[in-house]
Amino acid sequence: MNIHFNRLFLGLAVAATFMSGTSCTNYLDKAPNSDIEETTPYKNFRNFQGFVEELYNCIPVISNSDYHTSFNLGEDVYWEPQELRVLSRSIDYGDFWGYTTSYYGYPSTIRGGDPSATTRGNKGNLWKLCWYGINKANIGISKLDQLVDATPEEQRLVEGQLYFFRGLFHFMLMEWWGGMPYLDKPLASGETPTNPRETWQACADKCAADFDRAAELLPIDWDQTTAGRTTLGNNNMRANKIMALAYKGKTLLWAGSPLMNWDSHNRDNSYRKYDETYCKRAADALGEALKLTEETGRYELAPFENFNDIFLLHNSSGKIPGLKEAILQENLAEYNGRWAWNMNTDFRSQRMIPSGIKCWPTANYSSYFGMANGYPISDMSKSDTESGYDATHPWKERDPRFYKTYVIDGEFCGTSGIGETAMLYTGGADREKANPQKGCYTGLMNAKLCLKSVNNANVRDTYFFVLSLMRLADVYLMYSEATAVGYGVKTGTSQFNMTAEQAINKIRERAGVANVLDKYTNDTQSFLGEVRRERAVELAFEGFRFTDLRRWMLLTQRPYTLKTAFQFDRDVFDKDNPTQSSVKNLREQVLVERDYTDRHYWLPLPNKNDTYLYEGFKQNPGW
Repeated sequence: MNIHFNRLFLGLAVAATFMSGTSCTNYLDKAPNSDIEETTPYKNFRNFQGFVEELYNCIPVISNSDYHTSFNLGEDVYWEPQELRVLSRSIDYGDFWGYTTSYYGYPSTIRGGDPSATTRGNKGNLWKLCWYGINKANIGISKLDQLVDATPEEQRLVEGQLYFFRGLFHFMLMEWWGGMPYLDKPLASGETPTNPRETWQACADKCAADFDRAAELLPIDWDQTTAGRTTLGNNNMRANKIMALAYKGKTLLWAGSPLMNWDSHNRDNSYRKYDETYCKRAADALGEALKLTEETGRYELAPFENFNDIFLLHNSSGKIPGLKEAILQENLAEYNGRWAWNMNTDFRSQRMIPSGIKCWPTANYSSYFGMANGYPISDMSKSDTESGYDATHPWKERDPRFYKTYVIDGEFCGTSGIGETAMLYTGGADREKANPQKGCYTGLMNAKLCLKSVNNANVRDTYFFVLSLMRLADVYLMYSEATAVGYGVKTGTSQFNMTAEQAINKIRERAGVANVLDKYTNDTQSFLGEVRRERAVELAFEGFRFTDLRRWMLLTQRPYTLKTAFQFDRDVFDKDNPTQSSVKNLREQVLVERDYTDRHYWLPLPNKNDTYLYEGFKQNPGW
């Protein structure tokens, strides 16, 4: 018996049992991330909803639950090599125990996990928050018969949220640690759990059932309900029908992905491929979510000129980033301060912002951003007449999202003439040779997580960042992937009259990129290569890449194991339009090559000194 874990589960049960004796009497005056004091939780809608509110506070902070963070764990970023405290460095060297030891990173078990707290430092402990939330949802479900002083609408709202969160928190655990015990009843004080770990696909089926139940009960828009009118303007992130359907689809697409299929069949290598049945189910659920979205306008793709507003705002006067594209966002605890100072320091060289630890976009990842004409780039160091890519003008005529995502050599960082011009060429003032401790190692800086207007001279404490756990563009891309596998590239589904090809092109059209080339739409495998590239571009630095590489079973394969830097010399520098500048001797330099085996597809369960929480709760293979 793993005493450590048993105490954790029992502690959650005791806490939730104690908590069930109280409820909130004024939740309707508060936003979803508020702290709620509870009195009698189940007798009427107001009190039961107060009980439910804490489930929103169990949603984690992914982007920054401490002074610095590390949540992009794929081949997308490179941290300064002398910085030993970030999770990304542990991941780079195969030490996946790093989430239990690294000071900065997500997920983490270092600290926090208090669902009732409103401080960000309590919101990075995914393990504790999810188990607590699952148990609380189960307590609520078990008490639904006590909700008698409520309208039918109010009863539906309470029940729908409980089922949504039970599915969501199981899914969040499964993304990192694999198949879990699926808990569908509350743990009483002193009760020892006995549920064995289930396969990923078995868990996914139970998640999907919970999301289905939630979708049956929840409205599309809380503002259009009688109960929701009391909190008009504060309902945007409340669980709704579209959200439940989209998460059902995401869960089923993950279940149909090669990693989850392989792992659910005793790691039989013949299953290292997509499961078409799960992908069809995923396409149907995602298609239903998109159909409702397009019919109602509940969510919308942001105009491209406002693309960065989905993530980061300046002087927002309390407005939260996301626009109408964000479907579910990370916890808002202390959102107006957690990014504004320390995190901005991490994405600029010391010459621009002296303090902080430094994180650089990798050169290899930038190559996924192809040309505006729709062509990919096969080798950044070589010109290509077919695509029009010119290695002497590597920043020219690229996918427009490239310019929203990166700071390139020669670009100005600042506003109103206050700031610095980036000197990112080999030997430049912002490179590592000029400053080995805090200089840029890769030749690029991040403009998606730190706007080009940010520098030390500007007021950095007025930039607010909130990460979307799911946004509409992601749903279109998941639909495209699931439909291509389940139904084919050029055919639609019964749920939504849009083909896989049309769905991916909708996202490219928003960005001003040409449609997927015909040569990639004639067979599923070629098309999926473009889907993977599109996800890398559209969702860059939003925390999705590591999971995508794992579920596609590409994490252990070259070139996905490499992190590289650009080395180049300035040739003809165009200070008015650096995208037109020419360079010489452009080449890639390998900074890190990850050495992974199949055990690295899942994180180890917490506490490496113990194998079992109980007999049926086994450690992940290889750990």
